[in-house]
Amino acid sequence: MKWVGLTGGIATGKSAVAKILRELGYPVVDADVLARTVVKPGSKGLKSVTQVFGPEIILSNGELDRSTLGQIIFSDPAKRIQLEEILHPLIQEQRAHERRELERNETEIAFYDVPLLFEKNMQDEFDATVLVYAKPEVQKSRLSERDKISADEVERRLAAQMPIDEKVKLAKYVIINEAGLAELRANVQAVVNDLG
Repeated sequence: MKWVGLTGGIATGKSAVAKILRELGYPVVDADVLARTVVKPGSKGLKSVTQVFGPEIILSNGELDRSTLGQIIFSDPAKRIQLEEILHPLIQEQRAHERRELERNETEIAFYDVPLLFEKNMQDEFDATVLVYAKPEVQKSRLSERDKISADEVERRLAAQMPIDEKVKLAKYVIINEAGLAELRANVQAVVNDLG
């Protein structure tokens, strides 16, 4: 099985690319979904996160308050690292399980959608890497509009990731997402054809 890392920068449209891949029939394992799974109410992950960050990150229904936790980790890089140290091993465990299942089903190509692929130096874990790209000014505009956050918060979130132009140098494939959906589909199809 070809195991392909799919990444991007914040607000580059990686989710749109993942959706297109699924529509084309390719499995996409989503690191964010795995991250949510490992902090479900009652999980070992949620217990560990609460011990470190305190009960204020828990909603009244027992779920993780992502907004509050996000504010904490995006304003303090040391806290973000702390969170990653708790969650990363649990996510790795889940990812390995998903990959084994795909291999058992004789899947030819599968994608792992992971935002911090290059930041975490994971590229050697994949047969190929695909980067979804949009210029930084496009990222800023989309992020501000999508999340309704201040310009300072936009800058903080972008600063938490490797600059998109640095990621371009590391990726085997780059899918530019600055035009319409039709062009994005065509760009995704071209990469899939090459991978196949």
